[in-house]
Amino acid sequence: MNYTKLCLLVTGSLTFLFVTPAQAVNFVNTLSIPGETPDLYPIGNGAGGANINRLGMFSDLYYDRAQNVYYGLSDRGPGGGVIPYQTRVEKFTLDVNPNTGALSNFNIEQTILFTQNGQSFNGLNPQLLNGNPNTLGLSFDPEGFVVSRNGNFYVSDEYGPSVYEFNPNGSFIRALTIPGNILPRQADGTPNYMSAVTGRQDNRGFEGLAISPDGSKLYGMLQDPLVNEGNPEGRYSRNLRLVEFDTQTGESTRQFIYQLESIADINAGFSNHKNDDFKANAQGRNIGISAIAALNDAEFLVLERDNRGFGVEAPTLPSNPPVGTKKVYKISLADATDVSKVNLTGINDLPLGVNPVSKSLFLDIASSLKGAGPIIPEKLEGLTIGPQLANGDYAVIVGSDNDFSVTQNSSNVQFNVCTNGTTADSKVALSSPCPTGLNLIPGYLLSFKVTQSELGNFVPPEAVPEPLSIFGIGTALSFGTFFKRKLSQKAEQ
Repeated sequence: MNYTKLCLLVTGSLTFLFVTPAQAVNFVNTLSIPGETPDLYPIGNGAGGANINRLGMFSDLYYDRAQNVYYGLSDRGPGGGVIPYQTRVEKFTLDVNPNTGALSNFNIEQTILFTQNGQSFNGLNPQLLNGNPNTLGLSFDPEGFVVSRNGNFYVSDEYGPSVYEFNPNGSFIRALTIPGNILPRQADGTPNYMSAVTGRQDNRGFEGLAISPDGSKLYGMLQDPLVNEGNPEGRYSRNLRLVEFDTQTGESTRQFIYQLESIADINAGFSNHKNDDFKANAQGRNIGISAIAALNDAEFLVLERDNRGFGVEAPTLPSNPPVGTKKVYKISLADATDVSKVNLTGINDLPLGVNPVSKSLFLDIASSLKGAGPIIPEKLEGLTIGPQLANGDYAVIVGSDNDFSVTQNSSNVQFNVCTNGTTADSKVALSSPCPTGLNLIPGYLLSFKVTQSELGNFVPPEAVPEPLSIFGIGTALSFGTFFKRKLSQKAEQ
């Protein structure tokens, strides 16, 4: 791809790449969504332009196959937690070609704010929002999103880390109970959501969230190892935690270990090893997971990536240093050890008899995209199993987070990042448009066509509530919605 084509991508055009049909997972196309795209919340610019209602793109993706709609989760907002932002999720429609799996016609239907008692959850970090790093309050950095059988939302965040349940209008219902070993604490045991010596690393909380097909279990996945679980600390470890929750009780039931790709293996792929390799303390920090999607009760797809690629820190192409890994793995809990009572403080190797989740490569995204040209987005963070296609295959969709196309200087002053792929300007005021010829960094949706055999035993979520619900018991469901869901399910079978 030459840079003329690259500029077209940045402004929102559609490009296709088809590969050998004999492969089990085929890259189909990229849909580019301009960074200037507004959502439907009528706020405009706030102080310093901070609250501009542009899309934050896809910190997570969820496909509601009963309604044939999608949800795109924005995270804590432009500014990385240092300027106010009312956190939200975007409900949108998307055309998926039933024969090819190609994506087109992104359209936002609803912008839903997360609120509690009339107050919005805010992307400000706890220190700035509450004046106290020990108080979480309404600080919220949403990163994982699923829809339950009754239509309620479950959203995981990095600040707590937390898992909250909201109704379909975004109103808070309850918080699930987080295991004590996951919570960030000071040396004296006091919670500290900004700087901890035990529990989740800062900005490395529940990055992924999945729901079991019957809706009885949630799976929250930390982005990286706990700060204390590694030698000399978590940045040097491969062992991050996957936490299972019971949705009825709200309590955690089990924990498992997921092992990240080894930086030794990643570094071996660089042609210029000396200049491009990841250092030892990047293992549990620069390499991490971004999303998890359930295949059935025991198997999942997990999106794992490094922190390199086209984004606010590398707004021109080709990006430097080069991308090391962007991959989707299939994992199984079948033979994994429950590590709820296992402490990995100070070690990088698992104790004898402790088995991590099994893991096999499902999709090498970076390799697939290299065939399309130089654009490999840095933050591939959303993953969902989309609709079933006419021949029985499925569309697996991956989304990128563009960080609202905002960066900051050493004084936490925020600026727009504007680019055409070859030229970039990272000092544009938030309230100002990009210079002529430059645009905000877009978000991307990537489609992959996957055979049924490659997905294996995929069990779509049971999205229809219990029959009594349509008569007003539990969450109300209109007859029209009920039959619409049933027809959608029938069409997919």
